[in-house]
Amino acid sequence: MIKELLNKKDIERIISRIAHEIIEKNKGTEGICIVGIQRGGVYLAKRLANKIKGIENVDITVGSLDISFYRDDIGIRKEQSIVRKTDIPCDITDKKIILVDDVLFTGRSIRAAMDALMDFGRPAQIQLAVLIDRGHRELPIRADYVGKNIPTSILENIEVQFEEEGLEDKVILMQNV
Repeated sequence: MIKELLNKKDIERIISRIAHEIIEKNKGTEGICIVGIQRGGVYLAKRLANKIKGIENVDITVGSLDISFYRDDIGIRKEQSIVRKTDIPCDITDKKIILVDDVLFTGRSIRAAMDALMDFGRPAQIQLAVLIDRGHRELPIRADYVGKNIPTSILENIEVQFEEEGLEDKVILMQNV
C-alpha cells in the first residue's frame, strides 16, 4: 500500500513556514549557516536558503554533510553506504548551524551529523529542521523546526521524493513487507 502524504504545494508551504520560523527564532539571519544531511537534507537546505533570501534579501551559506562514516551501524548494515560529498563552505565556529534532514526517525542520523559537524569547528548552536518527524526516537533528539508530524508504525516507511532527483516532489507512506 502506498499513500501520498504531501504533494509539491504542501512541501513548498512547509519550506516557507520553516524559513519564517528560522528568521523569527534567530531574530534575523546574522551568523546562520544551513547544512543539509546528504541527500534529501541538502535539497531542503538549498530550498530553505533560497526562501530566506526571498524574504530577507540576504544570501545564506549552505553546506552539505555526509554522515556515512559517523553512523553507529557502519559495521552491521547489510548494504554498503554510498559516500557522498561533504562541503562546509565556511568556518562553523561560533555560527548558528541549521542542520536539515528530510525525515527524523530514531535520531541516530542526527547524532551522527552532530558528531561530523564537530570535526569542522565548534558552532555556537545547532538547530534541527526536518520535513517529516515520524516518531520512534531511540535517542533524546527533537527538531526545532518540523514540517509535519506523521506518527507511523514501525512496519511503515516514509519516502521523500525530490525534483532534484528527477522525480515529482512528494512524500509517500509505504507498508514494509
